[in-house]
Amino acid sequence: MQRHGCVIRLRPEHRETYLRLHAEVWPGVEKTLREANFRNYTIFLHGDLLFGYYEYVGDDYEADLRYIAADPKTQEWWTLTDPCQESLAEPGSGDWWAPMREVWHLTDEATGEAPEQTPAG
Repeated sequence: MQRHGCVIRLRPEHRETYLRLHAEVWPGVEKTLREANFRNYTIFLHGDLLFGYYEYVGDDYEADLRYIAADPKTQEWWTLTDPCQESLAEPGSGDWWAPMREVWHLTDEATGEAPEQTPAG
């Protein structure tokens, strides 16, 4: 399993549209992400920054990214969400969301694995 973090700027004038779209993400988009071995995908908002986190459980990340990009439903979704965003990725990198480098990760003491997450109470 690989952990991925990425960041992008949310255009203030499109904030409500973006939040409305993500209140009810299309089932076909979610299905494609699952088929492409993405798990625990979460998007957080801080001011005008969106932070994305997901876990990749497949064997060929680049092929799975191409699978997502080729999906017509996902392409349609992106026509709605992309105008809401301003990329922070390095020009010419081919990335839309800027990848983030993991600098620390808490693992479970006994197993060396990430601790079981439970809802905050």
